[in-house]
Amino acid sequence: MVLLWISRFTLIVLACLPRLLLGCPYGCRCYSLTVECGSLGIKEIPQGVPPVTETIFLQDNSIMQIRLQDLTRLGQLHYLYLQNNSISAVEPGAFVSQGQLLELALNGNLIHLVTADMFRGLEHLRILYLAGNQITRVQDHTFRGLQRLQELHLQENSIELLAEQALSGLSSLALLDLSRNHLRTLGASSLKPLVSLQVLRVTENPWRCDCALGWLRTWISEDGQRLLSSAEQRRLMCSEPPRLSHLSLVEVAPNSLVCIPPVVQLEPSHLTVRLGESLRVSCQASGYPQPQVTWKKASHVTALPSSNTGSGMLFLSNVTVAHAGRYECEAWNPGGVAKVTFHLAVNMSSSSYSSQFWPRLNTHSQEPLYEQDSMDFNALGPATQTAIAVGISLLALTAVLLLIMIYTRHQQYQKEEGGCYCSSKEESILYVNDYSDGPTTFAQLEEYRDDHGHEMYVLNRAKPVMGPGSSRCPMISGFVQQKGIKEALLDHEMAAYEIHC
Repeated sequence: MVLLWISRFTLIVLACLPRLLLGCPYGCRCYSLTVECGSLGIKEIPQGVPPVTETIFLQDNSIMQIRLQDLTRLGQLHYLYLQNNSISAVEPGAFVSQGQLLELALNGNLIHLVTADMFRGLEHLRILYLAGNQITRVQDHTFRGLQRLQELHLQENSIELLAEQALSGLSSLALLDLSRNHLRTLGASSLKPLVSLQVLRVTENPWRCDCALGWLRTWISEDGQRLLSSAEQRRLMCSEPPRLSHLSLVEVAPNSLVCIPPVVQLEPSHLTVRLGESLRVSCQASGYPQPQVTWKKASHVTALPSSNTGSGMLFLSNVTVAHAGRYECEAWNPGGVAKVTFHLAVNMSSSSYSSQFWPRLNTHSQEPLYEQDSMDFNALGPATQTAIAVGISLLALTAVLLLIMIYTRHQQYQKEEGGCYCSSKEESILYVNDYSDGPTTFAQLEEYRDDHGHEMYVLNRAKPVMGPGSSRCPMISGFVQQKGIKEALLDHEMAAYEIHC
């Protein structure tokens, strides 16, 4: 009995051994380097897939994204099937470890944007399925690095625009399926990189049969016979203009594929607004096909926000001096380009602010207007105006303080002069000071020399000539009259001279 139980346990272990060795994810089937995890309701790529796996089936699940770490360990993958999930995001570099991948199926998901980083590392990819997603446009160089790609399936999306260099680098592409999208036109240079193209599917698009598709009409009749079957050529139907909507492109005469260049109307062409107000300007454009309209400021390269077609609306809120200047409205269609200029001036007197805080002295005076690059003070920004005003105020205050100091010093000098100088010329006396400065004025020196010759004397202040407690003028005057200035000065030491009162 025990031996029977042991034998049964051994058989169970042996049966499970391959699964344990391979590390097959829970709920999946693993065999011959293949892992099947389809229709399990899983929400992410399972972990634990053996690194030697070459094929993974993950279709019909609820996977929402492909993360960078999901496939890092699976460097031997050749086939990866992720169709019919809910994938809306693929992290850049998610496939960088899949250099051996040959086929990738992402059809039937929620992808709306494809970028070049999305497929980085797939140098050996042969077939890429992106059908049945929500892609609206294919940007330039989206598929760079996929030089070995042979089939690209983009049908059943919402593609409206295929950029001029969107398919660059696909030199090995043999099949391109763009059917059942929203393409209205296709540039002549878009298919130029596809030197190996053998099958092109562009049916069931709302083609606008105008001059932009003239090249396609010619190409189909000359070189496209090998790419489009007769049935597909007949299904290449025109949706515009109405007069051609019942015809296929191959049935339209070449001279019927015309375009009407755009015509632009803008009223007014000059406008003045007050500071802080809002502005709306409509640029009306007509032509066929309907022109695309963009606004651009003269000093800017990038376009300003506006509507795409027909009436391009320029909207500016809380207008400042920086908004003043010249604007350009441009309308474009395959028939040509049309431009018109609009000038905006800004009135610096805000209606609410100026009336409340700065009452006008003359209500009939013209308020200043400022265009772009104006050097007027009022054309500067509020912060700059404030800084300049503060600087001027500080300079004015400094000047006032300096004047007060000068006036105070002058008053002090006048008081000193009143107590020192004599009131009349007869009472005044010329003093000779010690060491350097000489007489107070040259005239006084000359007068002194005229009266007393050219002899120069120095007064030693340590030995005052006058007695203490006496007034200088009367005392010295009397002293000079009695003794004489020469004799008085000879009692003092000689050095340099300076005249003081």
